[in-house]
Amino acid sequence: MAQRNILRLLQTVKTGYSISGRSYGVNVVKNCRSYYSKHLYQCCRQMSQQQGTPPQTPPTGPKILSTLFPQTAIDAKAEEEAREEKQREEQEKKEKEKSNKRMKIGMYVFAVSAGVMAVWTVIDFGAPETDAEGKVIEDEFSNLPIVEQYFRRMWKSLTYYQKIIQEPSAQRLLPDPLKYPYIQPKYTLVLEMKGLLVHPDWTYKTGWRFKKRPGVDQFLEQLARHFEIVVYTADQGITVFPILDALDPNGYIMYRLVRDATHFVDGHHVKNLDNINRDLKRVIVVDWDPNSVKLHPDNAFVIPKWDGNDHDTTLLELVAFLKTVATSDVDDVREVLHYYREFSNPLEKFKDNLRKLQEIEEKDKEEKQKQGTPAVKKWSPSLFQKK
Repeated sequence: MAQRNILRLLQTVKTGYSISGRSYGVNVVKNCRSYYSKHLYQCCRQMSQQQGTPPQTPPTGPKILSTLFPQTAIDAKAEEEAREEKQREEQEKKEKEKSNKRMKIGMYVFAVSAGVMAVWTVIDFGAPETDAEGKVIEDEFSNLPIVEQYFRRMWKSLTYYQKIIQEPSAQRLLPDPLKYPYIQPKYTLVLEMKGLLVHPDWTYKTGWRFKKRPGVDQFLEQLARHFEIVVYTADQGITVFPILDALDPNGYIMYRLVRDATHFVDGHHVKNLDNINRDLKRVIVVDWDPNSVKLHPDNAFVIPKWDGNDHDTTLLELVAFLKTVATSDVDDVREVLHYYREFSNPLEKFKDNLRKLQEIEEKDKEEKQKQGTPAVKKWSPSLFQKK
């Protein structure tokens, strides 16, 4: 009997009741959960007593409901997810409102600070100068309205400071060439420091150190006989001077030009050779950065930047090239530099020309020995001309 009641109950839940042509199966399930649960428990208890099985406690509501009424479990889960989603959206909305509020406060603070700074700039830079007794010194703006006076003086001061940053500290960076009886080299060699003569290196143990390039001592010693050597760099003097003191104890470097001697162009410190007070026909700039010499590319000899390799021989090769230029008594070095600038590796091209020159010299010696007459040799121009 109890088993038949359970089957009838399940059949009723599955099919639902049709009242007035409308299906109320789901509504009956939703509205009569407690009734069906209780009735089902009683039926199961009767069956267990008849079979001698001890009664068990009724399963929990959600478990039996999820078994008998899966749609109810799905609806409850969906409601829980919707509630969590709503809470998450509300939390995000609150965080966004707080972020916008903080942003507005920050913008207000920035605007007020900028306004105060602008007022201070006008007052500080636009105020007239005074003498030692505190009396106002009249200038070209003294006859203008007071507000216009301050703005014009401020603009003049800002323009002056901009000029200091962008232009060299002096129009003549080097003194006049030496007069007799002192010896003034015919050519001027302008060198970069970092990446050419030294390489900056940093470690946790030692901090910043500058590594000397292989061959730099021979480089300076041999070229000082033929060139007026000048170090021209965009680094600050407080960094450059101690390094050069240790690098050049013999004083082969005659002059040192640092950042305040450069032009600030397009965000880059550029070496302006117009201010070094030397004939540009006899000036050679050796650098690894083309932007540093973009105002005078015809005087530039650009080589790769040294990365700290201990087996580097570039300076020794450069010595051979520069000594050849000096001993050949070239009138305008820009013609020579222009020729070698056409090659991706100018020093390699120079070595190739030097090898060809040696072959020509060997042939000339052989002809001289055979003929017994001196051979005419024009070897110097062959290093600097196309064939």
